[in-house]
Amino acid sequence: MSKVKCRRIINKMNIHKVMSLGLILGFILLTMSGCGKKQEAEEDVSTQPELITVGFSQVGAESDWRVANTESFRKTMVKGNGVYMMYDDAQQKQDKQIIAIRNFIQQEVDYIVLAPVMETGWDTVLQEASDADIPVIVVDRMVDIEDTSLYKAWIGSDFKREGKIACEWLDRFTTAKGIRPEDINIVDIQGTEGATSQIGRTNGLTEAASKHGWNILAMESADYAQTKGKEVVAKLLAQFDNINVVYCENDNEAIGAIEAIEEAGKKPGTDIENGDILVISFDAAHSGLNKVLEGKIALDVECNPLQGEEVLNVIKAIEEGKDYNKYTYINESIFTLDDTVKSVNVDDKNYEITKVTSDIIGSREY
Repeated sequence: MSKVKCRRIINKMNIHKVMSLGLILGFILLTMSGCGKKQEAEEDVSTQPELITVGFSQVGAESDWRVANTESFRKTMVKGNGVYMMYDDAQQKQDKQIIAIRNFIQQEVDYIVLAPVMETGWDTVLQEASDADIPVIVVDRMVDIEDTSLYKAWIGSDFKREGKIACEWLDRFTTAKGIRPEDINIVDIQGTEGATSQIGRTNGLTEAASKHGWNILAMESADYAQTKGKEVVAKLLAQFDNINVVYCENDNEAIGAIEAIEEAGKKPGTDIENGDILVISFDAAHSGLNKVLEGKIALDVECNPLQGEEVLNVIKAIEEGKDYNKYTYINESIFTLDDTVKSVNVDDKNYEITKVTSDIIGSREY
């Protein structure tokens, strides 16, 4: 018998003790309010011990992508799938996530799902989870730890590949328009510093800029937030008068950037030679794709937030003693309104560019 199943049996025995006391108290209350409700209460109690308990430590709700990611877990980790989920919002603070994980350990959950704020600083608390025989599944961003056996699986996106795809599109687009590399002046609106998504997308840009000879005027974090994205871009527009590409590391930053560009009397678009500022974004949530449809975001590289089902599949595989992938990359697409570039090739793989329409946006979950 696995340690997970042994622990669950002990948990259920403890649950039954608590429930027995609850039933005694409930009986006293129910005799005063009628017997019909007692049967309903007993039925609820009888099903509770069969549920797998999952503690989910989420980064926060800083973006449309994050909200969609949380909703994916809320829809998947349900009683109908044999799961009860405990949810904790860390409000983008790593110390809160560590506290949440320790609380989950104390509550003896069956699994812990972690969407880490940043990559480093997890060795100690994940060792504590391992010592308690609680499997950990990491989602979205990576954890940089010495012993990778401290987590059972990781599910998310290849963020550097996303950055490389965006930059390959920018190179092909500007080349097709006859714009010289030395005339491309970029500001990078970074995500939360130290997050895997920030590291990957930033590295994708810096490597491409070095390769093609683009100018990166500034790199500054906006923590994936719309308000801060607007503030940072407004400041940079006042500082530099030659910005023609704004590389935003998520949709909310891009929407804030567009607001700043327009309030500065400039136009977000793809006609760089005539004064437009080209905005590149990542996530491809509804809010971002609507800006693509309006022609204000030139390219939006998808980062798929629908990870709940993949996590559930890993949990089921562990429960049943079956094989599963240690690392899983979610399928993603690339969207634009301009069809100048129909595909890009990155690391010897071809990626089709989808021309966005209102029907495409309406058919998507997020």
